[in-house]
Amino acid sequence: MAKRENESYSIQDLMKSFIKENNLSKGMQKLKVEEAWNALMGKGVVNYTTSVRLQNKTLVVQLSSSVLREELSYGKEKIIKMLNEELGEQVISKLMLV
Repeated sequence: MAKRENESYSIQDLMKSFIKENNLSKGMQKLKVEEAWNALMGKGVVNYTTSVRLQNKTLVVQLSSSVLREELSYGKEKIIKMLNEELGEQVISKLMLV
């Protein structure tokens, strides 16, 4: 019978190493960005959001309301800052509202 090591790891550490070993970090970032958008922007904005995509360091948000798109365009820098703070790293450098 093989001898077991008594080292214990947290699930968070195991998930991080699994994501790193399998090159899944970009996909996970895309999911986290969409979750952060939904959490920070509120129900009113999310109702008019049709898609949220992360391409390189550009966040592309498709909105069904042109009025809302114009309103959000005035606060692009603030939105980028809020999303990056929520994600805990500098993931987004540009925001495109389509």
